[in-house]
Amino acid sequence: MAAAVIASAVLTLLLPDDLRLGPRWALPLAEALLLVALISGDPGRISRRSTVLRSVAIALVGVLVVSAIWSTVQLIDDLIHGGHETNSANALLLAGGSVWASTVLAFSLLYFELDSGGPAARAHHMPPTPALAFPQQLSPELNAPHWRPHYIDYLYLGFTNSTALSPTDVMPLAPWAKSVMTVQSILSLMILGLVVARAVNVLA
Repeated sequence: MAAAVIASAVLTLLLPDDLRLGPRWALPLAEALLLVALISGDPGRISRRSTVLRSVAIALVGVLVVSAIWSTVQLIDDLIHGGHETNSANALLLAGGSVWASTVLAFSLLYFELDSGGPAARAHHMPPTPALAFPQQLSPELNAPHWRPHYIDYLYLGFTNSTALSPTDVMPLAPWAKSVMTVQSILSLMILGLVVARAVNVLA
């Protein structure tokens, strides 16, 4: 989870100025401070249940999601009205790839934090009706004893939802999960469709 936040901060630094929310240093600094607060409050496994730590985690994920949505909207606006990076296929693909990867990381962390009360709650008890149903939960014969989803499971969910534009092996059960997956699919569809179309047009 910490590595995903760091990777997201690096992607933010690589974005063109007009696709970034705020100054180049602002978001990475905010993300770093929130991440340090989380790690300091619960080093090692994420198992300490604390209202303050959960609020910090949700704030961190909120910053990442808002940043990803902002970058997507700005990229689409540049594609429609013309922007510095839209006249070069290489620059456009690099910017589009960075924005797309940022959305995957941001939404994977959102699933990780919101599913079943968050990672600390899941470490203590898995609810009988989770918001996101993984194959191990849908097929008990595949379930290892005391299985819990880890961040890699949510990263895979974020990646497949952004590429398939629909659920694959993880089924959304709660209304919020269906809504969030819909928003992510729409963002990914706009990025992939418009960026690729523009890049092909520039190359032609």
